[in-house]
Amino acid sequence: MQALTITLALVAGLALLLKWRRPAWYWMSFGVLLAALRVRIRYHSVMDACGLTVPPSRWRLALARATNRPVPEPRAPRICRIRPTRTGLVLRLKLRAGQDAFDFAAATDRLRHSFAMYGVTSRELRSGVVELRMTGYDVLKRVQMPAAKTTAAGALKVPVALREDGSIHYRDYRAVPHALTLGATESGKSVYQRNLVAALAPLDVALVGIDCKQGVELFPLAGRFTALADNPDTAAELLDALVDHMEGVYQTIRTHQGIASAVPDAEIATDIWDLPADLRPTPIVVLIDEVAELALFANKEQEKRRDRIITALVRLAQLGRAAGIYLEVCGQRFGSELGKGITMLRAQLTGRTAHRVNDETSANMAFGDIAPDAVLAAIQIPSDMPGVAIAGDSTGGWARIRAPHTSMRQAANICNRHVSRVPELPALEPFRPALVHLTAVKDPALVAA
Repeated sequence: MQALTITLALVAGLALLLKWRRPAWYWMSFGVLLAALRVRIRYHSVMDACGLTVPPSRWRLALARATNRPVPEPRAPRICRIRPTRTGLVLRLKLRAGQDAFDFAAATDRLRHSFAMYGVTSRELRSGVVELRMTGYDVLKRVQMPAAKTTAAGALKVPVALREDGSIHYRDYRAVPHALTLGATESGKSVYQRNLVAALAPLDVALVGIDCKQGVELFPLAGRFTALADNPDTAAELLDALVDHMEGVYQTIRTHQGIASAVPDAEIATDIWDLPADLRPTPIVVLIDEVAELALFANKEQEKRRDRIITALVRLAQLGRAAGIYLEVCGQRFGSELGKGITMLRAQLTGRTAHRVNDETSANMAFGDIAPDAVLAAIQIPSDMPGVAIAGDSTGGWARIRAPHTSMRQAANICNRHVSRVPELPALEPFRPALVHLTAVKDPALVAA
């Protein structure tokens, strides 16, 4: 008996230690079983307390009266499946007649407290079926990316962050061609962009960068870039070259469109992905760091350059998708104070990601026109958790995400390993970055860094 007591004490101590130091290990060893039992035992009472039950049907009441039995209890949604994951539980429910998926979305905070979970999110899979994703611990405190699913060739879908429900946040260029990323200084915006470049490096895609901070963010990754610009003058010329390339791609699509009567409708080419693989131009991802530097001006000459840049960006945003040109625009603010054409450009940026911002106006620039509920979440991101962001799109849905910390050295090593994948694009050849090797740096401290 004494040995059993000592063993139980040791197991309990180990569980508490894991819960404190390694919450993921605790969840996989102890937490998942305890949580599944807790959900099963408390399910009906919790659903009743949260107002997620329906009264008994008329025929059940009539049958109870006819047989002189007690009045039937309210009915909770039927559990279709409970699936454990590495971060929590996935509960799939079949709704009763009269229930709505919005009721479950509104009750997620009460369900979190009632089931003693760290977080609960709800989404409707199809009519009458709701999925509750429960997390057992704070997965964003120490981001550990799970193994991503292998995507098909040419899919242009890359994992960049972890969602608060434990799932992977993907950047899918074919579904969401253009995106806007906002964030204050030291909010993790650069790390997010670094993760994006590292994820795109192994793919057959051309990377084009515009970094007006003299290239300090993107030029260390120059080994994988087809073209780079580090000042507004070069950026204007680079964007004009991209517009010319886009027009050339449209001519290629037009030439091989295949609109003869014998060609099936599904094979008529309307963008580069409809072309045969041997004729398909290389898709291009354009990464713009600190977009405000492209829109600011101090004299008439700079104003003309600014109008030229914004016009080219608007044209690329409106017409670039079919030509395989995708925009990633980053900045601290992106409002109408940057001048004419900015709101027209923002309207084309479907994907929105906001890191920590210093005021509500900045959050409104990202989500005010697509997901007002995300504005409050964006301004509540704590300053001691850089990298946490709110991601949304034009559907109105949003989620809290965090990118894993990737150092500049790690990202540079990934880009250098895939130098051979840099495509040759004649229109962008004048903007090809000159590679600087570490052997040319004389300071040993800089080499070690």
